[in-house]
Parts: sequence; structure tokens; C-alpha cells
Amino acid sequence: MTQAKDQIKASYPLPVYNYRVTVGDSVIGFSEVSGLNIDYEPVTYKHGLSFVMGVKIIPGMRQPIKLTLKKGVVQDKDFLSKWLQDVYADPFKDMKKDILIDLCDETGKAVVRWKVLRALPTKLDAPTFNSDSNEAAVEMLELVAHDIQVDYHPE
Repeated sequence: MTQAKDQIKASYPLPVYNYRVTVGDSVIGFSEVSGLNIDYEPVTYKHGLSFVMGVKIIPGMRQPIKLTLKKGVVQDKDFLSKWLQDVYADPFKDMKKDILIDLCDETGKAVVRWKVLRALPTKLDAPTFNSDSNEAAVEMLELVAHDIQVDYHPE
């Protein structure tokens, strides 16, 4: 049985290279995004009569969400370092931002969206400098966030 083009497109996995990252109101080009994990620590529960009732495994506390964003260093684009400095200059001012990671189709339309809620930068790594290399300078920003929501039908 032949499948229509739309049926094939709907069931074929999306490539991971076509994505867009929005931090607050700014769309920023990142070369890599990692850490979109929702992870719960399992808890083994034993009742006083566990030899009769057995052992139960239940979900425990959720682990912190730790996101890593990598991007090429560009002249006059100090948004990430300024955000980090502003957060720690006044720790009582809420400088947390929502981050949207959109996995896009070939037209650039968001198909799946990960919404990272209330992200706070914790570390900014400068690129490694090596005179024997011709690689692009890449900085890395580490964040901790409150929650992740996944939307398979954005917009």
C-alpha cells in the first residue's frame, strides 16, 4: 500500500539540526542545546509488613533541570554575559527568563516546543584558546530551571 507524501512526512523523525532558541524576547543562535531532561528519583517504599505486601517503587523528588547552551562568540553580542552579571549584581531582583527551544520543519515552522520555565544562569565558560586550532570560539552557558513543558502542537 502506498503512502501519501503527508503520511510519510507525519511519521518520519525530524532532524535535530533545525531548531530555534528564544531567551526572553531575543532569538539567539546556539550551536548546541543539551539537558532537556525531566528526571525523578525513584523511592523504594516498604510497608511494615513488606514480606506480605511486597515492595513498591514510587516517584520521589524531581531532580533539578540543568540546561547547557553553546554558541559562537560574536563581536558586540554580550547578552549572555550581561544576563549573568545582572542576575548576580542584585540576587533579590527576579531576572529569571523563560526559554523556548523550537524544533522546526523544513519551512521553519515550530513543530515541537520545549518551554524551559524560569531559567537562571549559573555559569558562563569562555572558549578554550589554542594557537594550533582553527575552530570557532564557542562559549557555554549553564542554567538551572524550575520546569520544562513539552508542546507537540505549538502555535
